[in-house]
Amino acid sequence: MTSASTPRDLRAELDALTTEAFRPELAEIDQLPTLDIARLMNGEDASVSAAVASRLPQIAGAIDAVAERMARGGRLIYAGAGTAGRLGVLDASECPPTFNTDPTQVVGLIAGGPEAMVTSIEGAEDSKDLARADLDALTLTPTDTVVGISASGRTPYAIGAVEHARARGALTIGLSCNPGSALATAAEHGIEVVVGPELLTGSTRLKAGTAQKLVLNMLSTITMIRLGKTYGNLMVDVRASNDKLRARSRRIVALATGAEDKEIERALTEAGGEVKTAILVLLAGVDGATATRRLAAANGHLRAAMSTDKS
Repeated sequence: MTSASTPRDLRAELDALTTEAFRPELAEIDQLPTLDIARLMNGEDASVSAAVASRLPQIAGAIDAVAERMARGGRLIYAGAGTAGRLGVLDASECPPTFNTDPTQVVGLIAGGPEAMVTSIEGAEDSKDLARADLDALTLTPTDTVVGISASGRTPYAIGAVEHARARGALTIGLSCNPGSALATAAEHGIEVVVGPELLTGSTRLKAGTAQKLVLNMLSTITMIRLGKTYGNLMVDVRASNDKLRARSRRIVALATGAEDKEIERALTEAGGEVKTAILVLLAGVDGATATRRLAAANGHLRAAMSTDKS
């Protein structure tokens, strides 16, 4: 069971966090004109990119490790509470339509379960046991990666997830916004994006949330690039699940090949609607079945499939 902290202990912990620091120069912000407050917030947000930039080597190292495992069939699993958990769920939910991943390949866990996406689940973030149970339900393997997300870097749910995953042999990443965090220490790859005190004291859905979103964007997007889910800067594995995405699919094929609409429609039909396969049909001059085989042999990497024999 997770040991309980006294109110005094917890207050001392919060007092030591940069994300919780009070800024006396903003004590009368509520009396400022709306435009001035907006300018202050915009100036705060502008500092986040630089904070992320200072951690790019750590981020890149983590991405390469994730991609290596996912290439062997592993999963990318986010675990967090509150805003951090919601950001993980958001990133995971956008991977299937963007990169045609299986819904089980990138997973977002939030303390308290799906209900916590829209309402507060009291006490869920304080439980390491809950994190262990959520991960055990997924049956972790050594090819999986678990990313604990917590602005403070002290959230028991996120730390518990990382500790449990590491004990099971999975790759672990700890993403926080405070230096020397317990979360980063618990993980093999610690990423601490220190954005400083918030405009509203302790409201880590602001700069800290923005920083976490930027890093998660990188983790998933660059990993998918490494896995061959793109061709140049085109989303060639996009899933055409609605009219907008079907139109985007045709546009992607056109941008990649320069083909006319009639040829694009023919190729997409041969490819069963798969964008990457249709591009190979057009660029390599092969039929749909051959394109499918070549992509399978190249583990889905379009450039590699284009360079193989046309057999």
